[in-house]
Amino acid sequence: MNGRFLLDTNIVIAIFANDPAVRQSLTGANEVFVPSIVLGELYYGAYKSTHADANMAKIDDFAGSCSVLTCDTDTSRHYGKIKNAVRLKGRPIPENDIWIAAISKQYALTLVSRDDHFLEVGDLITVAW
Repeated sequence: MNGRFLLDTNIVIAIFANDPAVRQSLTGANEVFVPSIVLGELYYGAYKSTHADANMAKIDDFAGSCSVLTCDTDTSRHYGKIKNAVRLKGRPIPENDIWIAAISKQYALTLVSRDDHFLEVGDLITVAW
C-alpha cells in the first residue's frame, strides 16, 4: 500500500497498542502525517487517565517523530465547506473530525480512520486499517 496518509486518533491509539494490522499498513506508506487536532485529542485522553504522566510522555515521543499538520486559513475554508455540507445532509459529524477531514482534503491525503461517519464528507478519501 503506497500513498500519503493522515492518521485519525483511533489509528494512533492502535499504534500505541501495537495493532499488527496498523503496523503492517504503515510499512507500506510513502508519507504519514498527523493533524494537530489528533494530538489534542490524545493529550485530552492522557490528562483524564490514571497514568497521565506516562501517557503524555508517550504522546510527546510520538509527536516528536511525526510530521504534524496544523490549521491555517485554507484549512478553515475546507472546514466551513464540510460543516455546511454535512449540515445540509442532516448528517453532522463530531466537530474535531470536521477539522481532521479539512486537513485531509487540504493536503489531498488519504484519511486513515475506523470511524464510519467520515463517509458523510463528500470527496474525502478514507481507508480503515
